[in-house]
Amino acid sequence: MVEYDSPQLDSPQLDSVFQALSDGTRRRMLRSLSMQPRSVGELAAPFQISLAAASKHIKVLERAGLVQRRIQGRTHLCQLRAEALAEAERWLQYYQQFWSERLDALELALRTEPIEPAKGKNK
Repeated sequence: MVEYDSPQLDSPQLDSVFQALSDGTRRRMLRSLSMQPRSVGELAAPFQISLAAASKHIKVLERAGLVQRRIQGRTHLCQLRAEALAEAERWLQYYQQFWSERLDALELALRTEPIEPAKGKNK
């Protein structure tokens, strides 16, 4: 078995990222922001939610470090900070490698194990 680094388990930042990603509205907001910065109004529009509700979602994303908000006049522009996903990606990578190794071992065992006829069945 290959040795690899264990992910950080007790990380407030990682907790914040997964908590932010736990909501479908916030995930869709992040997808929208991956294309270009958007105003709070633009982020709220597809969901038919109030600006106050959208702002609450954006604050969760900001606390997780996934979004940066800047003010231009009266407009609040939000921009994706994808680098904040790096710790979550490392955490997920650990388990991807964990399961890949186990599934590879299972496949090898199934390919090399001789097939025995079923006992107790007459044809």
